[in-house]
Amino acid sequence: MGIRILKAGMLTTVQDLGRTGYQSQGFSVAGVMDVRSFKIANLLLDNPENEAVLEFTLIGPTLEFTSETIISITGGDFQPTINGNPAPMYTAIYMNRGDVLKFSSARTGSRGYIAFSCYLNIPVVMGSRCTNMKSKIGGLKGRKLMDGDYIGFRIKRRYLPFFLSRTLDLEDEFDQEETTVRVVMGPQDKMFSKQGIETFLNSEYTVTSDFDRMGCRMEGPYIARKENADMISDGIAFGSVQVPAHGKPIILLADRQTTGGYPKIATVASVDIPKIVQRKTDHKVRFQAITVQEAQKLYLEEEKELLAMRSRIHTPCKEVLECRLVAKRLTKLLTTANET
Repeated sequence: MGIRILKAGMLTTVQDLGRTGYQSQGFSVAGVMDVRSFKIANLLLDNPENEAVLEFTLIGPTLEFTSETIISITGGDFQPTINGNPAPMYTAIYMNRGDVLKFSSARTGSRGYIAFSCYLNIPVVMGSRCTNMKSKIGGLKGRKLMDGDYIGFRIKRRYLPFFLSRTLDLEDEFDQEETTVRVVMGPQDKMFSKQGIETFLNSEYTVTSDFDRMGCRMEGPYIARKENADMISDGIAFGSVQVPAHGKPIILLADRQTTGGYPKIATVASVDIPKIVQRKTDHKVRFQAITVQEAQKLYLEEEKELLAMRSRIHTPCKEVLECRLVAKRLTKLLTTANET
C-alpha cells in the first residue's frame, strides 16, 4: 500500500516544514523550498499542515500507485499525466491501484509538490520527516529518491467530503522570467556603503546555474562594502541575502548552513521566497526594500488567503448545488403526485 518510484527525476526528496530547534547543534532546518505550494497541497486534502510531501526539481518523477489514495499537485508546471492523460494541478485527484503518474521537465517554475491523503510512511527523526541530504538523516534513508524505491502509506484515507469542490483556479505564478522580490534590509546592511545599498536596490541580477537547495548565487553589479566589513559568524535565516567579498548576492535557502561570516545586506520576505526558489537559470531578479511591519502584514494577508482557500474547497460546487436543487424539485413533484 503505497507508491513505487519508477523514475526518480533529477532531485526528488521527502520534505515537510523542516527540522527546527537543532541549528545550535549544527543541523540545518532543511524542509520544503516553496512553503506556499506545500501548504496548498496539504490544504486541498485536509492534511495536517506539516504533513510530508514529495518535492521534485526541474525534472519530475514517475510514480506507480500500489493502492488507492487521493493526491494533489502544486508548484511549477511539470506537465503531469496519469496513464498518459493530462492531470490537473491544484486539484484533489483520486488515484487507483496501478495508476502511473508521470512528470516531464518544468514548463514553468522549477519545483513541484505532491501531497497524499494516506500520508507517506516515513519515520520522524528529530521532530521531522524531511530529508537532510548533507547530514544524511530523515526522509528515505537520508537521501534523494532513486529508481526502484518504494514508500508505503501510513493510513487508509480514500474519501474526502466536497470532493468536486477541491480545486483552486490559481494563476501560474512562475511563468515570468523577471520578478521583483521584497526584502527587509539587514541585519548587516550598515556594513555596506551608501552606493552599495543603492546598487543592490536599483540593479537587475541574474540567477546563475549555481543554484540548489542550499542557496542561489546571482550575477550582476558589484555591491560595495565599507572598508571594515569583518564580522563574527552568526545565525542565518531562510532567505538571507549574503554578500561575500566578490560583491555578488547569494540568497540562502532551505539547506543553508546554520551560521555564516559574510555580511547579510537583507532578508527576503517569507511570502516572496517562492519567487526565488521557483526561478531558473538566467531569470532576472530585482530587490525592493520594505519594512518589518510591511513584511508581517504581507504574511498575515497570505494566511487569510489560505483560510479563504480552505473555505472555498469546503463549499459545494455549482454542479452539486444544481443536482441538489433538481433532486429537491423531483421529490416535491413525487410527493405532490402521490398525494393526488
